[in-house]
Formats: sequence, structure tokens, C-alpha cells
Amino acid sequence: MFTDFKLIKTLQGTLDTLDLVDPTPIQKQAVPLLLEGKSVVGVAETGTGKTLAFVLPILHSLKKIENDGHPVKKGSMPRAVVIVPSRDLGEQVSKVFKKFTHQTRIRVRLATGGSSLSVSRKNLKGPFEVLVATPGRLLKLLDQKSVSFGDVRTLVFDEVDQMFDASFISDAQTIVESCPPSLQLGLFSATVSPKVQDMMKDLFSKAEVLRVQQKKLVTPSRTTKNVTVKDGLRFPYLKDELQKNTKGATLIFVNTRDQCDKVAAQLTEIGQKCVVFRGEMDKKVRRTNLIAFREGKVNLLISTDLASRGLDVDRISRVINYHLPRSKENYIHRVGRTARAGRKGLVINLVTERDHALIESIS
Repeated sequence: MFTDFKLIKTLQGTLDTLDLVDPTPIQKQAVPLLLEGKSVVGVAETGTGKTLAFVLPILHSLKKIENDGHPVKKGSMPRAVVIVPSRDLGEQVSKVFKKFTHQTRIRVRLATGGSSLSVSRKNLKGPFEVLVATPGRLLKLLDQKSVSFGDVRTLVFDEVDQMFDASFISDAQTIVESCPPSLQLGLFSATVSPKVQDMMKDLFSKAEVLRVQQKKLVTPSRTTKNVTVKDGLRFPYLKDELQKNTKGATLIFVNTRDQCDKVAAQLTEIGQKCVVFRGEMDKKVRRTNLIAFREGKVNLLISTDLASRGLDVDRISRVINYHLPRSKENYIHRVGRTARAGRKGLVINLVTERDHALIESIS
């Protein structure tokens, strides 16, 4: 139970208010280690509560420092930093923090791409405790001396498997070296690619490595229905499925950007209101679409695998794989968008002949 962690009263009070009683497996393992000040690598599938696994220890530790008579007084000097791969994920992580800061009174700031550098500099001027940032924006702020890491106690890299490009490991090294030597590190990821493995060896050689594997691909609260599609004619099946009443929102996955736009056009033609979320579209439009979907203004989101990792929208009760992915790993990420945190969810797979090998591997 969360009470076993002996968190400060305000955090436990918020957990009680949110009816959070039993931690997930990754939380059971990671929270005590982080509370002890140890560095941790946490590998667990999407939807298993990795964010809360580091949010609670960070807030607990920072508030204890403040309560011991050492509040943050200088501006632009955070005590905890969380690195995220995108603005959308940054906002989600900030949202989790802020659920717990109403009582605990810790200040969280966001600095990501998608807004001007001047806005980020302005956000970081006053005193605050937690910074959530994307790597590129963070390095620019450090280079311009708009933020100082001289007082950082904890540095977490979240959803690391989504962050890698040619320079990421060297960028991560630069960020770590900007912090004090006594730094506590955290790395959380859904999968461990060779590049993630390299990062673990380079920067996390002294960390406790936690690997939590879900025993069953299909969780008890998630129902999966495979629909055989003949001659590749998927849209009639999609149309029929969308006519069935379902509470909450529906996320439709396709494999390419062109397919995304085509399905959206077909749905619009039959009067189904929908929005698109994919790569190579205007970032402001993509963000507006996601907000509309998250807030319930639109109940249908058509996306590529861009939405399969890290996206946490409570309202998603149904995932439709209009085109099934090529790999089991991508399938796991997709279906993890529904039936999260014990809520019920439905997965509909439109299955053609070429999909039989995948369906057998996940059955």
C-alpha cells in the first residue's frame, strides 16, 4: 500500500483524495529506492505508472528539505529536473506533478519546444523547485545561462526510448555534468533498445536496474476483438464499429501519415467528427487537436504510432487498429492507451491475411 512508503502527510492526503491505495509493481520497487536517494533505472511497459514512481519521491524529498529550513530562494535554480522527449509528454508529466502540489506546495515549471525561447526564460525567472523540459530547449537555456543546475539533487530521464537521435547521449552527458557530483539519477523507459542500453552503461552504471514485465499482454480490464477483413476493405468495418455506442473516446491507429489523412477524410464524409495526430503537421494544429480530444470536444482521434507511446488520455475507452503494426512491441504500446490504471477498455483489431503472424504472436 502507498501508506507503507511513509510519505509526508500532504502527499498521502492527496493519494487518499485520488483513491490511490495500492502502488503498481514499478512503483513498489522504484519509490523506496528513490526515497533512499539511490539512482534507479526503471523498465516497465506503458500504462504501468512509471511517472508517479518518480513524482512521489521527488516531491517528498524536496518538501522535506524545505521543511528542514532550506527553501529555494534564488530564481532559475531548480532542485529536480525531469527530461522528456516532447512537449505533449512534458505537459502530461507536469499535470501529474500538479495533482500533488495543491497540498504539498511545490512549484513546477515547464520548458519545452513549441513555444518561444523568451517564454521559457520568463517562466524560469523566479524561484521554483521542479523543472520539466525537453533536451534541446534545456541545453539552449543552459548555454544562455537562463537556468542553473548548481542545486539540482535529482535528474530523471523519462520515456528515454523516444528521445534518441545522433546527439542524445552526448547531450545527456552534458546535462549530467552541469549538475553537482552527488546527483541522484533516474531513467524510465518502456523498452530497452541498444542505444538505451549504451546510456545505462555510460551514465547509470551505479544505478539499481528494475525490470517489470507484465505477465499477460491482455490485462483483465481490457477486452480484445479480432475482426477478419476481406480483400483489404477496412472502412465498412470501421463504420459499423463506430455506430456502436461506447462511453469515452476512441483512438484509431494507422501506419502512415497518408493513411491518417485518408481515414480522417472518409470519416468526415460520413459525418463523423474527428481530428488527426501525426508527424509532419503543424505543431500548433497537432496540439490543438490533442487538447480537443483530451477535453472531450472530439471523441475520435486518428493517429500513427506517434500517439502509441507516452500519450495518457483518461477518456480513451476504445482503441481500433485500423492497420495493425508490423511489430509486437508497437502493438503493445498501442493497446496500452486504453484500460489504464484499472479502467475498462476495448481493443478492435481489423485483421487481414498479412496480419496473421502478429495475431498469433499476441494471442
